[in-house]
Amino acid sequence: MSETPWLTIIGLGEDGLKGLGPASRTALEAAEIVMAPPRHLALVGDLPCETQSWPVPFADGIDILLGLRGKRVVVLASGDPFWFGAGATLARHLEPEEWCSCPGPSSFSLAANRMGWSLVRTVCLGLHAAPLTRLRPHLAPDVKIIALLRDGDAVGALGAYLSDAGFGASAVSVLEALGGPRERVTHLRADAVATERFEHPLCVAIEVAGGGPALPLASGRPDDWFETDGQITKQPVRAITLSALAPRPFDHLWDIGGGSGSIGIEWLLTHPTLEATSFEPSPDRAARISANAARLGVDRLKVVTGAAPDALVGQKEPQVVFIGGGLTAELLKWLEGNLSKGTRLVANAVTLETEALVVDAHRRLGGTLIRLEVARAEPLGPKRGWKANYPIVQWSVSL
Repeated sequence: MSETPWLTIIGLGEDGLKGLGPASRTALEAAEIVMAPPRHLALVGDLPCETQSWPVPFADGIDILLGLRGKRVVVLASGDPFWFGAGATLARHLEPEEWCSCPGPSSFSLAANRMGWSLVRTVCLGLHAAPLTRLRPHLAPDVKIIALLRDGDAVGALGAYLSDAGFGASAVSVLEALGGPRERVTHLRADAVATERFEHPLCVAIEVAGGGPALPLASGRPDDWFETDGQITKQPVRAITLSALAPRPFDHLWDIGGGSGSIGIEWLLTHPTLEATSFEPSPDRAARISANAARLGVDRLKVVTGAAPDALVGQKEPQVVFIGGGLTAELLKWLEGNLSKGTRLVANAVTLETEALVVDAHRRLGGTLIRLEVARAEPLGPKRGWKANYPIVQWSVSL
């Protein structure tokens, strides 16, 4: 094992070499090659060693970097390389003893200090390479958000997005080139930012205000948050189903028979480490699932167009499976034969045929079997009466 790693990742601020600590300076002095985006190379000026621009897209530079093993290499990144930066991506391709990191202050830390905000009570988002819809789950009055943006033009798009969502009254502070000689902070309302010009690099601090609808935090969001053709697990049943699915950090869900995607979407809204794949045989419904997921800020939902069990073959293994529609004896047999021991399975049955399947499966495999009956008060002539939905038989089991 080498006593000194061949790669040092240095978090660079907008003040260039002035902001570097002793460890970063020592690594730069010993470097044979410095690899960085052109903007970072410009911040440090002329160096005594060889320099190489990191290509675009970023992934194209990884093989180039790995080919430099055996030399002393420095990679320059922005701020803290392990907070929405290049650090974690590079570390996945390296052994622990091959690299070290010298972080600088992150944009989030600098922005919070300029704003006087507590970071532990502030939502931090990297929207420089992600859609603005990632904001949607967090939009509620008085929420504070710090978000990295791609470039100056994205500020206008942000203002339009917030205004369209009903939060045009939000206070937006645009923070450009934090920590450097070009630093500038501009305070505006969201519905006014499109009239200004801003320069990269930048982030925004948002104090949400306005009368737009806020997405509830609890499972079982109202049905009208989802576009649907009628194929949807309705709100009360969805809330009980999410409870039965019992999401845990880093779990991966298979949602078989996605319909409108409501189960997979609510699963992902529970925690940022969760993953989900939705399987839907109808192309129209599959497209609607993707659109619902993107609009509600969980575009990471993977949607597979195809019927189970064939569509399940070769997919990333789940820890949890939900069957909301299309349960057959063939599918159940495939799941029993192919899922790992301990996989949690929840199936909702509406028809007598699927109810017979889950009742038999409960007899053979155990688990929990419950019957859900929901009725709503609706007009009945001049008065009101109960209108019942179809009862649901829900089977939950660890295989």
